[in-house]
Amino acid sequence: MLFRSKKSDSFMKNVLILILKRSGASLITVFIISLIIFIGVEALPGDVAETVLGQGATPETVEAFRKELKLDLPPHIRYGAWLNDFIHGEFGNSLANGRPVAGLIGWRFGNTLFLALSTAMIAIPLAIILGMLAALYRNTFFDKLISTTTLSFISFPEFFIAYILISILSVKMNIFPSLAVIDPEMGLSGRIYAIILPSLTLTCVVTAHMMRQTRAAIINVLASAYIEMAEIKGMKRLRIIVLHAFPNSLSPVINVIAVNMAYLIVGVVLVEVVFVYPGLGQLLVDSVAKRDLPVVQASGLVFSIVYISLNLLADILSMLSNPKLRQSQI
Repeated sequence: MLFRSKKSDSFMKNVLILILKRSGASLITVFIISLIIFIGVEALPGDVAETVLGQGATPETVEAFRKELKLDLPPHIRYGAWLNDFIHGEFGNSLANGRPVAGLIGWRFGNTLFLALSTAMIAIPLAIILGMLAALYRNTFFDKLISTTTLSFISFPEFFIAYILISILSVKMNIFPSLAVIDPEMGLSGRIYAIILPSLTLTCVVTAHMMRQTRAAIINVLASAYIEMAEIKGMKRLRIIVLHAFPNSLSPVINVIAVNMAYLIVGVVLVEVVFVYPGLGQLLVDSVAKRDLPVVQASGLVFSIVYISLNLLADILSMLSNPKLRQSQI
């Protein structure tokens, strides 16, 4: 018991060290990305003050507005002030409407999370089941059909799939709305009905990625010696896949699920624009067009933090779910 306790303490210590190392690397990555976002926004063509005030503004008004935005200060000072305010939760006010950026991002980011989680609830179980079935019936017509279909979804861009679904399910069949319009007062059933088409679009894309990775991971495990022993003992192949192959292939599966979850939150800009969905991606696109710098910078950094955090979670879960890594750590 004492030996087992020592091994458990060593394992938890190694896990904690891993988390601290990855967290430190993630913080450095966030800092670098924040610098890239700031430089990218600064490199946008045109003058922010003139764009916001319009062509009718006088030079004196433009100059006063530039001083109000602190655009007359050197870039490194503005970057330091912006990063310090962001760390303390001060995102400033929108240049377009004067509203607090935190309020604008909060509601929009909640909508993006709702769309991502709704899609994940369908895509993740579907991808795992299809991946297990494709591995079970490997090299059969079913496997080839599933593989060809998923490869087609991966090859098509999201907006192309979205327009096909709109053309069939909205224009021709008139089943679902072509625009995902929601508001804060809308009930859960109304929100779900409004996001069916964008959720279905994202499901087609992420399910294909996760299914192919699940199939490949299970097939790789099926070549192991203990799987052959189970087959010799007369276990059914489905039982072998469910009880032995899939649990031992969780590490790459968890990793691809986490990456696709990050995509569902960060990479939905095109889908939100196509369906005019009031998410953070749509807000980012609108803010870039309006040169609304506080919203652009805050939205970009929020996206980056979410993506890096989910990748950090994927690394940790992959290590914990990998039997070889787990045994080596213990």
